[in-house]
Amino acid sequence: MTIHLYLSLVPEALIASMLSPEDFGSYYALGSAKKSRGQALFFEVDPTFRHPYFKIDEAFERCIPHDDGSLKASVYISVYRALEHIKLSALQHLFLTTQDGYTLDLAPSEDIPDFTGQLHLYHEIAPVAPLVVSRLGPIQFLDQLVRNPVSLVTVPALVFTELQLGELADDPEMGIMINMQYGNQDHLRQCLTDVKTKFATTKMVDRSHNPNVQYRSIKNGFYVGNKKEMRYYPMPKAEELRVLNYRWFRSANM
Repeated sequence: MTIHLYLSLVPEALIASMLSPEDFGSYYALGSAKKSRGQALFFEVDPTFRHPYFKIDEAFERCIPHDDGSLKASVYISVYRALEHIKLSALQHLFLTTQDGYTLDLAPSEDIPDFTGQLHLYHEIAPVAPLVVSRLGPIQFLDQLVRNPVSLVTVPALVFTELQLGELADDPEMGIMINMQYGNQDHLRQCLTDVKTKFATTKMVDRSHNPNVQYRSIKNGFYVGNKKEMRYYPMPKAEELRVLNYRWFRSANM
């Protein structure tokens, strides 16, 4: 039987499973005796991928059906520093599961957008999860944190998404915030104003931000990168999701 390899992002973990991505997302989001209900974000990893940091073959040997014939849902391989030890070329599709268990499949794209001339709001997802603002585009932002850090704060790899700012992207002081569910909006405006007018290119808005992603607030997609590679997973437009994946869209917007 097929054994899948999944890289969970919330929390970060490498997991072997006999479940399909849709069934794994539902299992992981709806909860079990070990996990309360919540979002699931995970990559499917090439099952032939191997790295000495992980005991993948041993995990696959343990991934067998239960005595009653039901499929083995999860065998944890690593719960620490998993992302940094995986080649990005081994990452396949990215799956976003709502707290109701509906899963959206995102394929990688060769075209990585790098918007410049505007302000940005980034939600870092793994291995850390702060909310930050920056005047750097996504490629420059990854470069500053991972490849050529300009401060003492750095990570070996990073998954993040950009959230919508609307008019605040150009005018943080007077721009109108429409349909934005961000807390402490005055603080967000001040942080955006600071990176627009001062020397620092990036500023933390919330160092202990909720790791759950506001799916409906995503501007364009998800980025993952390390010191050598970068991949981009574009998010479909709301109109497309409403037509082609209505149940996921409705659940994500509740």
